[in-house]
Amino acid sequence: MNEESLGRTLAALADPNRRRVVDLLCERPRRAGELAKATQLPFPAMSRHLRALRESGLVEEDRHALDARVRIYRLRQEPMSELKAWLEQTERLWARQLGAFKAHVQKTRK
Repeated sequence: MNEESLGRTLAALADPNRRRVVDLLCERPRRAGELAKATQLPFPAMSRHLRALRESGLVEEDRHALDARVRIYRLRQEPMSELKAWLEQTERLWARQLGAFKAHVQKTRK
């Protein structure tokens, strides 16, 4: 797992507006204007959030076939898969540590 890409993903998802955009894009690809309207953010603010999500690799941008000015955003699976794998690894580590702590406490109580 690439630590640098994981760091970019976590940094991008630290912002609640960006997490809301990710939630919306989980449903389906959307135009930037749709995302701005759904999140009630001004378009310049949405543009900054979308740029951060693109730079982190979480989303990709396509141009509309009939109008190149229209940009459609969709989630990329790779960064989310890496994040999920890291979270699963971290969960296993904590489960082992908590299990060892529980065994220690039970052993010292006797």
